[in-house]
Amino acid sequence: MNSLIDKYNIPGPRYTSYPTVPFWDSASFSVEKWTDSVVRSFQESNSGEGISIYIHLPFCEALCTFCACHKRITKQHKVEVPYLETVLKEWKLYLDFFGKRPKIKELHLGGGTPTFFSPENLRTLLEGIFAEADIAPHPEFSFEGHPNNTTREHLQVLYDLGFRRCSFGVQDYDPKVQKAINRIQPFENVKAVTDWARETGYVSVSHDLVFGLPFQNWEAMEYTIRKTLELKPDRLAFYSYAHVPWIKGVGQRGFDENDLPSGEEKRRLYENGKKLLEDLGYIEVGMDHFSLPHDDLYKAMINGNIHRNFMGYTSSKTQLMIGLGMSAISDSWYAFAQNEKTVEEYEKRVSAGEIPVIKGHILNNEDLVVRRHILNIMCRLETSWDQQNSFPELENALEHLREMEEDGLVEISDNSIRITEKGRAFTRNVAMAFDLRMLRNRPETRIFSMTV
Repeated sequence: MNSLIDKYNIPGPRYTSYPTVPFWDSASFSVEKWTDSVVRSFQESNSGEGISIYIHLPFCEALCTFCACHKRITKQHKVEVPYLETVLKEWKLYLDFFGKRPKIKELHLGGGTPTFFSPENLRTLLEGIFAEADIAPHPEFSFEGHPNNTTREHLQVLYDLGFRRCSFGVQDYDPKVQKAINRIQPFENVKAVTDWARETGYVSVSHDLVFGLPFQNWEAMEYTIRKTLELKPDRLAFYSYAHVPWIKGVGQRGFDENDLPSGEEKRRLYENGKKLLEDLGYIEVGMDHFSLPHDDLYKAMINGNIHRNFMGYTSSKTQLMIGLGMSAISDSWYAFAQNEKTVEEYEKRVSAGEIPVIKGHILNNEDLVVRRHILNIMCRLETSWDQQNSFPELENALEHLREMEEDGLVEISDNSIRITEKGRAFTRNVAMAFDLRMLRNRPETRIFSMTV
């Protein structure tokens, strides 16, 4: 396995979308085309599955030096109300396009730090969203919480509004690692919020762990995993640290790059970590995610309806996802759009009555075919084709995979491809073979993190 990781550990996308953001064709994109695609998708899907909403809440009180998210660092909580009022104004702009009440199937609060906001302000935001919408049966409402500032009141308020799933960023319990990434949170804090969530009634609690952080070694990583297992979260994300300081700037240069684990040590963290999680009862779901058998994410994988979007893996799927807030990304299936990336520009444009989109991509027919194949690979570890969902460069894509076939990572037949158990670590590499926009326009500089 070591030689295979050396061979295939190359820069590559995480495929929360296709095309990936660096390959969006913004030149042929317009806000008018975007809103037309939203109306089309809403008309096709709202009466059935409903829609998803992602709300980006960007504020954090301190900068975590491993973070690649769009955020704003401040301790001034007076920013809460003006920002949330703007989010509700943006929601009203979309409601005007819909023309009738939407049915909300899925809603996620991400950040930043959603629990930076007070429980009262979160209640006002969500009640404002729900006031002009219907809630679908069995909705999927979730939020990301910081273990240091998530209170019982946060948990109760969100539970009362229909939230049943929460995730907490743990990353690592080693004090030296926590200091390097400026994320100091003792195990006791994580235990407290996990216990409170279960006492409140949340049915799925997830913890995020990251391997490849500065000063990490296997002994400390094993300690983190075993401490995590004392709390038995229903889901686990086991992410590879994406070191992209050339994109994210000063935040990811808060430590010396020589402090990062070597390629060999990072490989050990991944392989040993995955094996330990599986030995302790977790099942790998898709890529980077693990679940206990009772959790909806595992059941969705077994039933074949697991989905992946900008929020990651989800057990429910909607055709239309509206992203609200600074830098939020929306997906109408036929198009993608991203909002302004600064709070000031976002608030300015919404206050002017504009949909605050800064860039996007309109998918053509070929994009839609390739997108389906990449989704199948990322969610089901296989895909197949016939005349309806083939494309001219399919043979070239398969040729890119012949070496992986020889290495036992994929199985290729006349009209399908399947990733083997041995090949799961290289799922992103398999998807890259289908990424026509990247293959035709290979970047001259590095823009992605490593695949393993």
